[in-house]
Amino acid sequence: MTYSVKEIYYTLQGEGAQTGRPAVFLRFAGCNLWSGRERDRATAVCRFCDTRFVGTDGPGGGKFPDAESLAGAVAATWPPSASRLVPYVVCTGGEPLLQLDTAAIDALHARGFEVGVETNGTLPAPAMLDWICVSPKAGAAVLQQQGDELKLVFPQVEPEAQPERFAALDFTHHYLQPLHDSRRRENTRAAIEYCLRHPRWKLSLQTHKIIGIP
Repeated sequence: MTYSVKEIYYTLQGEGAQTGRPAVFLRFAGCNLWSGRERDRATAVCRFCDTRFVGTDGPGGGKFPDAESLAGAVAATWPPSASRLVPYVVCTGGEPLLQLDTAAIDALHARGFEVGVETNGTLPAPAMLDWICVSPKAGAAVLQQQGDELKLVFPQVEPEAQPERFAALDFTHHYLQPLHDSRRRENTRAAIEYCLRHPRWKLSLQTHKIIGIP
């Protein structure tokens, strides 16, 4: 399989339960809920995505002909100064599970990496993943109904994307993440108030945007 990758880079995880952890981000190109092109945003299932995932022209991006070459590129991005840590890779997108397969996960594991995924939940996740984060979107069926964290962008006005729908799913952590748009302050306040009323949920902030890192 040839893997199409938008970018590979080293940074800190900015969201959810792993916030602050050094990680290599492996961003796959493509998504099944939006083309990534602005002309299609208004008619997409997911209309609030803030990620560029079209093409393979980002830092470290490209076409990788097999799982070994992909894992090698990820391993080369992990700094030698962190050699005593367990290396961690976050597979994201777009929608990473359109491409992330058992061969790629096995190759990353063989190089010592813990492998996490950030997915919209519309595709089943391979069982050998070390960390599964699902971020549901209104209008899209959630097939992956268990994992480590469920991270719901909030608010979504559609009835099928209300937190109550997901509270009973089998995730260790349930997070609300304020929608980052022109009403970010109001969205953050609404998420805080919801978490206080429903302590099953915790607040996730996009700390990478707050402190200005990728």
